Amino acid sequence: MFGKSSKPQNRIDSLIGGTTRIEGNVFFSGGLRVDGVIRGNVCALPDQPGTLVISEHARIDGEVQVAHLVVNGTINGPVHAAETLELQASSRVKGDVHYKSIEMQQGSVVEGRLVHYDGVGEVKAVELKLASGS
Repeated sequence: MFGKSSKPQNRIDSLIGGTTRIEGNVFFSGGLRVDGVIRGNVCALPDQPGTLVISEHARIDGEVQVAHLVVNGTINGPVHAAETLELQASSRVKGDVHYKSIEMQQGSVVEGRLVHYDGVGEVKAVELKLASGS
């Protein structure tokens, strides 16, 4: 998964619907869209590019490990995006976020550290300080 660069999956191979709740770990390849709730880890299969899309009302309570990640919902746990991470306006992440390339839209929230993969396997932590209104 962390070897060579890959392109995001353009199509969704699997869907976890809005009324579905999964308790346990989910392993996938290709594209996965989550509209429901997963209580467990979500991981793309090793050495296969995986794209995970988390919709606005979806929630994952567990660790996420994928190559490409688009978040508009909630993740309660650490995130590892080996290639690209897109945090859309309604996204909420409670946990450390490891990424290679990141895009954050206004309104997205991360409660944790942002850690950049520098492409050589080393990580560099990015410290963010919020300004308080007076």
